[in-house]
Amino acid sequence: MAEIAENLEKLRVMARRDEKLRSELIATRGHKNALKEFCDIASAQGCLMSPMELLTYGEESYAAMKRSTNGGGENSPLLEWEDDYYELFLAELESMG
Repeated sequence: MAEIAENLEKLRVMARRDEKLRSELIATRGHKNALKEFCDIASAQGCLMSPMELLTYGEESYAAMKRSTNGGGENSPLLEWEDDYYELFLAELESMG
């Protein structure tokens, strides 16, 4: 999963410098298959990832965080989008604008 983290960071740096790319990534929200569109754009930029890899990365990262706090109890609340790296990433891109 480290590869996904590296690719997201690489994509973040590119999007910070390229307003057109940033806009294209944000616009994927409006697509019927938003994750696939996002991953296709990322892959075209050399940041290879699939929708399943992106979803799994978010879930694994959230599970690790949850285990490290409060003994990993099931009473740990899920914050909105906390395990959704796609939405977190787009929110970050929007704040760059």
